[in-house]
Amino acid sequence: MTAAAAIMLCVGCTTEAPRTEALLNQSDYQTQIDGKPVDLYTLQSEGITMQVTNYGARIAGLWVPDRDGNKVDVVLGYPTIDQHLNGDGYAGPIVGRYGNRIGKGKFSLDGVEYQTTINNGENHLHGGIGGWSTHAWNVDNVGDNTITMSYLSADGEEGYPGNVIITVTYTLAGNDLILDYRATTDAPTVLNPTSHCYFNLHGDSEVSTNSHVLRINAAEYTPTDAGLIPTGEIATLEGTPLDFRTATVIGERIEEDFEALKFGAGYDHNFVLDKSTPNEAGLTEAAVVYEPANGIEMSILTDQVALQFYSGNFFDGTSIGKGDKPLCYRAGIALEAQGYPDAPNHDNFPSRVLRPGEEYTQQTIYRFATK
Repeated sequence: MTAAAAIMLCVGCTTEAPRTEALLNQSDYQTQIDGKPVDLYTLQSEGITMQVTNYGARIAGLWVPDRDGNKVDVVLGYPTIDQHLNGDGYAGPIVGRYGNRIGKGKFSLDGVEYQTTINNGENHLHGGIGGWSTHAWNVDNVGDNTITMSYLSADGEEGYPGNVIITVTYTLAGNDLILDYRATTDAPTVLNPTSHCYFNLHGDSEVSTNSHVLRINAAEYTPTDAGLIPTGEIATLEGTPLDFRTATVIGERIEEDFEALKFGAGYDHNFVLDKSTPNEAGLTEAAVVYEPANGIEMSILTDQVALQFYSGNFFDGTSIGKGDKPLCYRAGIALEAQGYPDAPNHDNFPSRVLRPGEEYTQQTIYRFATK
């Protein structure tokens, strides 16, 4: 779909200032999925408010202050669980077992070839047709500012080996949203979980995120073929429209004549993070995104080696989200802390293999401020 066609589909898209929205209704999220109760939970800190459901462990709403003190919901999504079930399945969940893509769904581990489900052209994306985003998670603990959820991903699910237990804890602290992941397996497997929120710092799915100013702490990326599967090369960003080492307006170069942008219909690329200066917790600043219109700034700190930046290229206004507003073309960006896509098929990429007796851990922080 061309940019012009998508914009035409998104009738009613505006550039008006966003309106502060009320919290989502808990009753609109209460149901049963996989024979388990699904609910909506509200967490609060001194600075921010989050609503999260155990359907896919997904963030349903995240309210942060703008420069005038108004609370703005900066994640796209839907007002009811039924709309989540029938809408974009990647609005806010934890995706896995392997976030991002695996070429033709195949990989070999310890001499055994595995075939995962195909759900993205000829490739496997975000855990497959029945990945983690499609299941009800257990709620293990919930407090005023924190919630812990877990899921047992059974041996053979979507073609993956081993029984994997994944646990994710969301914690609000001041203006920080902290994600802590832990996972174990009883057989060798591959693992690459990530949070898949679509962010819009305007707080309005009718207003393009092309106005956001983005900086990514990366000098290299992993080029792909037309199906967005890495070639195995690690290439410099120098001199390309993908170079965000200097803060740049997202829409400034998004339509440039550059093969990688054509493959993704915009930005949909894996950035190799500069890990040379971690803090005491082992986290580095992966990216900072800022919206000049309201002063909201979001920084991402992570212990992961890469960040996928997706610029909402396939929103077309046909899905209706919160506030009865369409999800318009390029009105939401994903910034996914992760390992490299298709890493099981490239020996030169950092390994994403998890073995019995090991524990997978990840911490990623979304930190909000105003300018």
